[in-house]
Amino acid sequence: MILTLVKRLWLIPVMFVGWELLAGALATPFLPGPTLIVSRMYEMWFSGPYIFTEEAAHHFLPSLIRVVGSWAIAVVVGVGLGVAIGRTPWLADIVEPLIEFGRAVPPPVMLPIFLVLFQIGPQVQIATIVFGIVWPILLNSIDGARNLDMLKVETAAVFGVPAHLRFLRIILPAAAPKIFAGLRLSVSLALILMVISELKASTEGFGYLLNMAVSAADMPAIWANVVLLGVLGFAFNSLFLTVERRVLSWHRHAYRLA
Repeated sequence: MILTLVKRLWLIPVMFVGWELLAGALATPFLPGPTLIVSRMYEMWFSGPYIFTEEAAHHFLPSLIRVVGSWAIAVVVGVGLGVAIGRTPWLADIVEPLIEFGRAVPPPVMLPIFLVLFQIGPQVQIATIVFGIVWPILLNSIDGARNLDMLKVETAAVFGVPAHLRFLRIILPAAAPKIFAGLRLSVSLALILMVISELKASTEGFGYLLNMAVSAADMPAIWANVVLLGVLGFAFNSLFLTVERRVLSWHRHAYRLA
């Protein structure tokens, strides 16, 4: 276990040492070294009586709730509609032009529209994140539900297997690898859109902290926010991969046998 972890993460300390040496050689305020950044992170967020400072608790929790909640909404909408569209040809013919149009619209472009509709508040961030991340989930769900082994579905229908069991036991498991591919793309995209939406449409959160650091020209704080977001993205992706490996263990086994 430890050896595997070392093999995966050995490049990180090497990179930080190189970064520290480069920052010392350049001696520019625009590229602080990792030690200064970590010190600033500790001062701002991790020096409170219960580890987190009041500032960290005020800004981190709302961002995490928004990004997880928005992702959950997008999963329900994207998977539900995607499977329905993928299994219903006439519905696909109607909505696919709208889907192609919607996915071509850059999510940040919708931010001013959501600001007009909802004013400043969590609704703006949630709408921006959901709009941006629902497309990879939706498209992969459509593709997964459409490209099934029809022999299994038809055989189950002939033997009188109820529709809900066909969906749960045949259609959903067969589409799951594609669905999870879309979900994985949406995780990193959700973090990006969280920051973008909080830069201009929030009074709290990671994006707001980054905006304040930029306004104050506080380069260590700017880099501290960037590093923290990178760590958060890595943690979310690792957690998702752990869940994916467990849920799709049957698929990996079948792929090896094939």
